[in-house]
Amino acid sequence: MTGEHDLQVLLSDMRPELNEGRYVFTTVPGALPEGLTPVVTVAEPEGHTLVVRQEEADRAGLAYDYVAGWITLRVHSALDAVGLTAAVATALAQAGLSCNVVAGFHHDHLFVPYDAADEALRLLGALAGRATEAATGRPAASPTG
Repeated sequence: MTGEHDLQVLLSDMRPELNEGRYVFTTVPGALPEGLTPVVTVAEPEGHTLVVRQEEADRAGLAYDYVAGWITLRVHSALDAVGLTAAVATALAQAGLSCNVVAGFHHDHLFVPYDAADEALRLLGALAGRATEAATGRPAASPTG
């Protein structure tokens, strides 16, 4: 069950995938409201931060400011791997894109501005391609074949 540690492998094999839908970060002071299925929950002293589908937040009357696209890096990264988050965040930051990263047991998840999600996917694919080229000395295969 151990994930990958080698940064070159993590970058080459990250296989970013855009999940369907719009996601928002919101907060609730106590228990989760009925009808919500958060994809992320974080307990903070001020309340519970939730990442939920935008339509769920709207139905529950929850406030939010940030609408995100959710990208999953399909590589199984080790929780103690070093450098993947920094490399991904740097690539997106250089393009002026914010990125909120959540580590799951098997994969890393990125929440990027919804309207820029396709651009983020393209940038991550290019990063993976550069890592593959650096590791093999050959250009990476095109994602379209």
